[in-house]
Amino acid sequence: MLIAIDNGNTNVKFALVDDAGKILQRWSIATDAKRTADEYAVWLDQLLRMEGYSRTDISDVIIATVVPRALHNLQVLSQKYFGTDALIAGRPPIEWGIALKVDEPRALGADRAVNAIAAQALVPGDKIVISFGTATTFDHIDADGAYRGGSIATGVSLSLDALYEAAAMLPRIAIEPPPGSSVIGRDTVGQMQIGIYWGYVSMIEGMIRRMKEEIGRPVKVIATGGLAALFQRHADLFDRVEPELTLQGLARLYATRSDRS
Repeated sequence: MLIAIDNGNTNVKFALVDDAGKILQRWSIATDAKRTADEYAVWLDQLLRMEGYSRTDISDVIIATVVPRALHNLQVLSQKYFGTDALIAGRPPIEWGIALKVDEPRALGADRAVNAIAAQALVPGDKIVISFGTATTFDHIDADGAYRGGSIATGVSLSLDALYEAAAMLPRIAIEPPPGSSVIGRDTVGQMQIGIYWGYVSMIEGMIRRMKEEIGRPVKVIATGGLAALFQRHADLFDRVEPELTLQGLARLYATRSDRS
């Protein structure tokens, strides 16, 4: 079986994938570049055993990372505890296999390229993938599966943190939709919830509209990332929500690797 690892800015997500490419289990842990391979192994070993698996069931590891300084310890984890050299998404023998039609392909985050691979397999035609993570990203993948570009905005959690840290009188609040649809709050917490939630809904609506106008063809919208479910109640925003899109993309990328017998 395969362990797929999505090393993001906020969390590291692990998926256990069977030989048919199906995700069997999914776990996550806070990103910490100082976390050692041994610490990862103890944590992961316990989770595998809880689900009836063991480290000996793992034959391969694939990693996508946007945190380069955390990669080494994940590679050591793969070598020391799974007995295999990890495949790194975007590097031989596991290069993307899709066209990256942007000015600086090497600067594109691995998660966004992997999302494009998964989106192309799930939805025909042009796609917009919106990923809600540390940043909120909007990406266009055309009907041929080529990555055409996108945009990057501040993530929801990051915006809330900035409010709390920069404004002395504002409290730290949970990320949740405000009750009802009013955008005129009556207290500080309610006003913050409204500003963050409906502000982001308006940004999402506006970005989707502008991107569709620029693309000029029918487009499907896919949402992913940890906070995608926060906006899922607005059925008109997205055509589908795929919380595990990056892990799905890693499983598909692994299946196409050039050294596979």
